[in-house]
Amino acid sequence: MNQESSPSDHTGGQDSLLLLKTLQSLWTKKEMNKQLKEETRRGFAALEDPLAGLLDMLESSSDWKGKGQSLGYYITNELQLWIKEHPAVQQSGLRLKKLQARVFRILAQSQVNLLDPLIGIFQLRTADQNSLLGHVGHIYHKGKYKEAAILSIKLNLQLELDVEKMCTPLLLQEKTNLVEAYVAEYPDLQCKLLQTLDMWCEPNFNTTDISRQYQGLRPNKLNHKMLSKLVFRLLEQYNLDPVLCPNVINQRHLGSLKYLFYKRFVEKTMTQENWADHVQNTVGENRWLQEQLIQLLVSYCDLNTAARWALRYSLPEKTLPYGVADELQKLKVQERVEDAESTVDDYEEDRKEGYYQIPIPRENIHFLQTWEGILRWREKVLQPGQVVGIDMEWRPSFGVVGKPRVSVMQIAIEEQVFLLDLLQLLKPDEMEELSHFVQTLFSDPTIIKLGYGMSGDLHSLAATCSAFKEMNKQVQGIVDLLAVDKQLQKCWRKSSLQVDVLSQEKSCGDRGFRQPERGLSLLVQHVLGKPLNKTEQLSNWEKRPLREEQILYAASDAYCLLEVYKKLCEDPLGFGLCSDLTESLVAKPTTKHRAKKQLNQQEMPSPSKQIARQEGRVILTSGLPYQTLQSQVGEGRCFSVDCSEKAKEQAFQVLKHFNVQVSLADVFSRCQVASVQPESRNLTDVIRIPLCNCDKYLKISKDQMRQLMQFGGLLTEEDNAEWLAKSEEKQKTNPASDTSEFDYPQPVYNPNCQWLEDSDLNVETMTLATGASLQLAAIPPGVLGKADLSYFYCCTQCGKVFWEGSHFGRVVSQFKEALGTAEGSQSFYELS
Repeated sequence: MNQESSPSDHTGGQDSLLLLKTLQSLWTKKEMNKQLKEETRRGFAALEDPLAGLLDMLESSSDWKGKGQSLGYYITNELQLWIKEHPAVQQSGLRLKKLQARVFRILAQSQVNLLDPLIGIFQLRTADQNSLLGHVGHIYHKGKYKEAAILSIKLNLQLELDVEKMCTPLLLQEKTNLVEAYVAEYPDLQCKLLQTLDMWCEPNFNTTDISRQYQGLRPNKLNHKMLSKLVFRLLEQYNLDPVLCPNVINQRHLGSLKYLFYKRFVEKTMTQENWADHVQNTVGENRWLQEQLIQLLVSYCDLNTAARWALRYSLPEKTLPYGVADELQKLKVQERVEDAESTVDDYEEDRKEGYYQIPIPRENIHFLQTWEGILRWREKVLQPGQVVGIDMEWRPSFGVVGKPRVSVMQIAIEEQVFLLDLLQLLKPDEMEELSHFVQTLFSDPTIIKLGYGMSGDLHSLAATCSAFKEMNKQVQGIVDLLAVDKQLQKCWRKSSLQVDVLSQEKSCGDRGFRQPERGLSLLVQHVLGKPLNKTEQLSNWEKRPLREEQILYAASDAYCLLEVYKKLCEDPLGFGLCSDLTESLVAKPTTKHRAKKQLNQQEMPSPSKQIARQEGRVILTSGLPYQTLQSQVGEGRCFSVDCSEKAKEQAFQVLKHFNVQVSLADVFSRCQVASVQPESRNLTDVIRIPLCNCDKYLKISKDQMRQLMQFGGLLTEEDNAEWLAKSEEKQKTNPASDTSEFDYPQPVYNPNCQWLEDSDLNVETMTLATGASLQLAAIPPGVLGKADLSYFYCCTQCGKVFWEGSHFGRVVSQFKEALGTAEGSQSFYELS
């Protein structure tokens, strides 16, 4: 018999297994009281070796392997407390090493709650490190990756182990919290982990290759997007230098570049100066980003423009796209090279007509950079009983690590606007006076402060200066017009909103596609008749001096709040609001965390109830709203959804209740074009508001689309030939399609559509017969090189172009039960 496991070898007094039976009897009877505790402690005292006795009891019972509190857990904790009172029973030397070897067999199977007491009782943190590493390695190689990582953390072994080896299977299992805990106390491991994640984010790195090393683990969500988010979160959490992650940073900057090109050349909502300034700051001295910039310029502009930027960055000719090198040679011959900014698309024109204009003289707009300047107007701004419009501007971060820093704070009163230069005023010699002035303004309940998304502004202000960190708890008298905007949009959703947006979009006169107005601009349009000109919103607000356009934009953003509020107060009922607008909207600190005050239902009927009654719609809701609404709408016009379920299960509930028959053709059958409204100037913080919802498309073949893009100057013959060559080469080297990993036929996207005819499109203006502009510039040229892509689908209402991608297959796969049910016994995959 193995002497290490023989109970009789360790107990010359009471038998540990007899003690276990006694305690089990008390535990079974639920007699967890003084008697159980006394019997446990008497048993410990009677054992010759209580530590060995504990192991005998744990090895003879298995209840401690399950979750929750168990008898084994209770005995172990009681022994740990008893040993503190009787330290002489602790073992050492060879005897202790034998006990430690036995306890590791238990640790490999135990729940987390047993680890700390067992580690303490058997002094494992002081055990031989090689022995500890050997036991952790044994657990790891048995495939118990989580258990090995937790034990490593408990024993402080992280520095002795390979962080990539230990954390990779945890990431494959989506246990990111455990990964963070593993490296939390070790900056060196944090750096190594981030470098590993960044390596996985290389464009050509295949994350599926990692999972092949771990049987049974698949990288369901281990993709570049998830890894990138994790890297940025860890960079901020550990306050590490982004230079550790060049691949992730480069990809984020490339995304920013594409966003800038979209804003400039597709939406046309960014001025040339702002665009060029942000492009230069984004690219910097990074050669790879400079080369990507040239590729984008070729796609969106022309070869000459691309060559001028290539000359600016002194890029080698061998790295330039076809045709750009020739243009570069021509430029070098010229005696003087103009700046690239002056040559990129010369379509700037005066856009003032049709936009809101601030109705005060220019001399009433004051740019204040010193406390003496503020002191002159201090009493006028802090006059009790008045209304003040407040806004803030900061340099857009475009998703880069770090919180935005407010550069300019705008304060508008009747006939005056003050722009506070916080870059100057927050210097040590000015900070105390400024912070006292701002805190006095925000905490005075007699002064009504108007804002739009004020909570976001205050959050950014708190991140800018420590003096403002607690100010959000002191604010009183705030009227956030964002709340008003939400109420108005509900009222106008089915009436004037869509009509006004479309008429405004058609009357603006801009060439190509233009995003509909949104946010504060849309509110100003509806209340005052004209939208805000937002072309300066994404300016570099840290650059000094500010341009005149920036000053006028900043002043308008604050002063328009006064005019909107005044207009709403004059006729609140006409806008669908309750009569006492101020009383309903002024935020009170005492009710900050309570339910919002309900508007007078007789004066302002619920928009959802109105739509349900007028159009025969059904309201989907849950909880208290359901209890309130079910008695106020027709029978069967309100359905309660169980919000404890996931979205997929909620969808099945609705489909089953209303007996909705869903077919494959219903998936993505409506256009999903949305307005993207940033909650802040961080690119990652956006709200998507559906605007189109059209269900009619024009079907365009890949050859037709290639011809249209060539005609529109978005695709050159050389590019076309290059992508075709790449496509053919890919087919030769990898004839299997992207879906070859599946062993079943994939569903095919087939919406309600008709083929594009000559009469459907004006090729010269790229405008559909419905009046919508075909949005070709939003199509990445590389899409045309996909061998498994045959068709494009153009929305007849907004002109947005779609094509089938992996997202369609994933959605169909997720909801295959619903589709299979809709088609009866017919196989789901036969639908395609």
